[in-house]
Amino acid sequence: MSAAATALTGKSAERFRFWDSPIGKKAVMAATGFILFGFVTGHMLGNLQIYLGPEKLDAYAEFLQQTKGLLWGARITLLICVALHVTAAIQLALLQKKARPQAYVKKTSAGSSYASRTMYWSGPILLAFIVFHLLHFTTGQAHPDFQHGAVYRNVVTGFQSAPASLFYIVAMLLLGAHLYHGIWSMFQSVGINHPKYTPVFKKLAALMAAVLVGGNVSIPVAVMTGLIR
Repeated sequence: MSAAATALTGKSAERFRFWDSPIGKKAVMAATGFILFGFVTGHMLGNLQIYLGPEKLDAYAEFLQQTKGLLWGARITLLICVALHVTAAIQLALLQKKARPQAYVKKTSAGSSYASRTMYWSGPILLAFIVFHLLHFTTGQAHPDFQHGAVYRNVVTGFQSAPASLFYIVAMLLLGAHLYHGIWSMFQSVGINHPKYTPVFKKLAALMAAVLVGGNVSIPVAVMTGLIR
């Protein structure tokens, strides 16, 4: 075997060892979580254009449809990030279970938040929400009266359904809890963990999660209360 092939094999083995380690999986979750957080933020800012009227929101949606390369590049990147994020989360959970196969006689939650204790089951729920969201507002199969290109109308019509709006609100609250824990855990995963700074990161994470939840929840609430017609 040549020196180049040996070096390549060594690098591949090193990458696999990194992925197999808990630290590697946490690093992957942090990196993919950062990308997904950026998407969620951008998605919310785009959706908030609904308050500017149907022309503005529909024009924004039309712009996205016209930039197919950018749109599909983002979709593929997000799909890869979601797959890696979910896979790493499941494997971390299995590693933790393997490390302690016998459950605690009395489980306590000292030092952990409600958000951290619900990370593993809020993730699958959010994944189910993403599927519903796509069927509701992108492809239209789950929409009561979907019209291609009429984004403003589709959003208003879709959120006039109380069950759909309630599902969105609950999903956004779960997203907020997921983001809160995920954002400040991301700093820990990259080695930034200090008694002086961790409380600051937690407050920052809470603020960022609250802004995202508030912005997203405001839309179905505005439709249900008649503020957006």
